[in-house]
Amino acid sequence: MTRKKIEKEYNEKIKKLTKLNRFYFEKNNPKVDDREYDTLKKDILNLESRYSYLRSKNSPSVIVGYKPSKNFRKVSHRVPMLSLANAFDQDDLNNFEKKIMNYLNQTNRLEVEYSAEPKIDGISASLSYKNGNFITGLSRGDGKEGEDITENLKTINDIPQKILSRDFPSDIDIRGEIFIQNNDFKKLADKFANPRNAASGSLRQKNSLETKKIPLKFIAYTFGYEKGLKITKQSEFLKKLKEWGFKTNPLNKTIKGIENLMKNYSEIENKRGSLDFDIDGIVYKINDFKLQKRLGYITNSPRWAIAHKFSANNGVSKIENIEIQIGRTGALTPVAKIKPINIGGVVVSNATLHNEEEIIRKDIRIGDTVLIERAGDVIPHVVSVDLKLRNKESKKFIFPSECPSCGSKTIKEYNFITKKEDAVRRCTSEGFECEKIAIEKIKHFVSKEAFNIDGFGKKIVENFWRLNLVKLPQSIFTLDYSVIEKLDGWGKQSVSNLKYSIDSKKTIPLERFIFALGIRHIGLENAKLISKHLLSKKNFISLAETQKFNDLINIDGIGETQINSIKSFFANKTNLKVLNDLSRLIKVKDAISVKNNGLFSNKTFMLTGKLEGMSRAEAKSLIEENSGSIISNVSKKLDYLIIGEKPTKRKIEAAKDLKIKILSQVEWLKMFNKTS
Repeated sequence: MTRKKIEKEYNEKIKKLTKLNRFYFEKNNPKVDDREYDTLKKDILNLESRYSYLRSKNSPSVIVGYKPSKNFRKVSHRVPMLSLANAFDQDDLNNFEKKIMNYLNQTNRLEVEYSAEPKIDGISASLSYKNGNFITGLSRGDGKEGEDITENLKTINDIPQKILSRDFPSDIDIRGEIFIQNNDFKKLADKFANPRNAASGSLRQKNSLETKKIPLKFIAYTFGYEKGLKITKQSEFLKKLKEWGFKTNPLNKTIKGIENLMKNYSEIENKRGSLDFDIDGIVYKINDFKLQKRLGYITNSPRWAIAHKFSANNGVSKIENIEIQIGRTGALTPVAKIKPINIGGVVVSNATLHNEEEIIRKDIRIGDTVLIERAGDVIPHVVSVDLKLRNKESKKFIFPSECPSCGSKTIKEYNFITKKEDAVRRCTSEGFECEKIAIEKIKHFVSKEAFNIDGFGKKIVENFWRLNLVKLPQSIFTLDYSVIEKLDGWGKQSVSNLKYSIDSKKTIPLERFIFALGIRHIGLENAKLISKHLLSKKNFISLAETQKFNDLINIDGIGETQINSIKSFFANKTNLKVLNDLSRLIKVKDAISVKNNGLFSNKTFMLTGKLEGMSRAEAKSLIEENSGSIISNVSKKLDYLIIGEKPTKRKIEAAKDLKIKILSQVEWLKMFNKTS
């Protein structure tokens, strides 16, 4: 899968998740069942774990749920409530453990002990205790800020109001899940869509007396902030929770080995139907807290934990048509329009066919009877075709050689890394010349992770495009609001709200400005790297004049693929017009270099060769945690070259010529007052 395809898929999933969060958390009106919601989160988190350049402020690795309700006081979590990567099969678990071993640089795998905890499908909450007293209870919110629902939580009998145990920490946030048992939910089924929604709606009551009427339960499983916790393992912590008066999941186990995890997974999945509470998977955590600390985090997800989800839902339907959708980067994606079918309580009418190669490999045709599965895609996908039910007169689907939108030639680009053609076929139109690409680029421009213009959704973009109100991004900041006010569905208040939303976003950080431009292969993470390097909008725009694109190669994480995309962007006259017009209409804040007094402040490092007992990723993390930075080329900007086993001789010679300090791993570690 190409980087362009990855970014397109990722951004579509983020948009879908944001929409689902709004309906579920803000409106208490879920649009999909819990399984589809959680598998969508799994897809996003897995993409982020595999591709470091993917980052969105609306990702479940940053925001878990939706922004806190205006009905409750917002309170910051003392330690963010994080999200987890997901696994669906044994291969995913093997990869999870392999990544752990790689990070720890363990060629011979350690026997890892896991705390295996069935995941109750409820609402997360964080309870703050000081000197044994329950002080404050927060919802998860967006992971950083939660809603103060203390009074509602006090109505739950499972939550101790005061803990007298002498070994209970003096200050700690106990975290767990609020849920409703299935038997209790039967009495509420006419008011809520499912038990999870019932729990959410009950906790969001303004009147705690109303919440008290709902039979809510609480199961504890972890902690956030702590002061005075003297425990070394997750399994020990779970035992202590019971001693302190909290309820824990009776199915929790401590297990070693992936095969044993799978055996336990099968046993619990078979028990699901007999349980009086909903579970949607099993969370595996490295049991040892010391090892957890060493492994650390990827963005806002822990390296040391993963959620193993239960199997996906599926159903059989008939393909009535195949349509081609065109994305922001020109990718042509085939979508099957199927006869509507109910899968797991959700009516499905669309199924992705991924790309041309997928259609050919599975021989998918219009009129075919197919197996549809919902396993994490924004829309479900076609698993297989029932050839026995195929019409003998059916014809193979021919992928368009010309763009259905603008008529430009479609091509499959050659991937110099894989030495093969990409699976994705693309429109060759540049910039905003293709209508469908232009519309998608504008949707990207106003999206949450870019300019984040509230109330300027994809339907408005499409409508304004059709009415010639917005054809290029800069048009957004010069809208004629008197015309909009006369449109169906608009009035003075809604127009005023839109104007306020747009005006409030006329100032934007450089990294998000670069990301909003929709340059292929430049996700938010890469935009941050470029922003940190160039520092100002002026320096970014001047790339067109100075042609110093190759200077970007010094940025660790930016390669030729990204540089070539930036070159192509600046070579397009329409893109330059967009840049110049936006420069007059908005303010782009310069990037601010984070200055601190870390051990390696203002020092640059480069690694070559294999390190002993430590992966390059861990070494890089250590340097960055101590205010240093990593660069990818030997130059005068380099302060230290760290060499491991079998280093690149060319880099060593170049460093010697430039009189750069060369350190062995032992010498480098001594800088931390550590030993190897």
